[in-house]
Amino acid sequence: QVQLVESGGRLVQAGGSLRLSCAASGRTFSTYSMGWFRQAPGKERESVAAISKTGGSTYTADSVKGRFTISRDNAKNTVYLQMNSLNPEDTAVYYCAARGPIYFGGSAYYTDVSEYDYWGQGTQVTVSS
Repeated sequence: QVQLVESGGRLVQAGGSLRLSCAASGRTFSTYSMGWFRQAPGKERESVAAISKTGGSTYTADSVKGRFTISRDNAKNTVYLQMNSLNPEDTAVYYCAARGPIYFGGSAYYTDVSEYDYWGQGTQVTVSS
């Protein structure tokens, strides 16, 4: 089992940048595929970015492509979401999620809410215009 704790969300002006972090408990972080999702008020939770357990494969949603970057540091049990050129449409609660443990293959990532086993509590990102 793994526990996830997000941090880094705050109020930021449009055009600004934030880096979200998600710290995972346990000693097997490197066997988990990770993802970032967001949920705005009145909307469904949507995938923002995902990364394979090795970090060798990544996915970024079209809505944030070129602005957001997902990365991970398996030595620190942490996955990151670097967010640049933020705009008010990026305002949402951002969630970190984990799927695993995955013992075979290292290139898979997942983009559907139902594919993840563990979730963090979320961190609020608010972008003012």
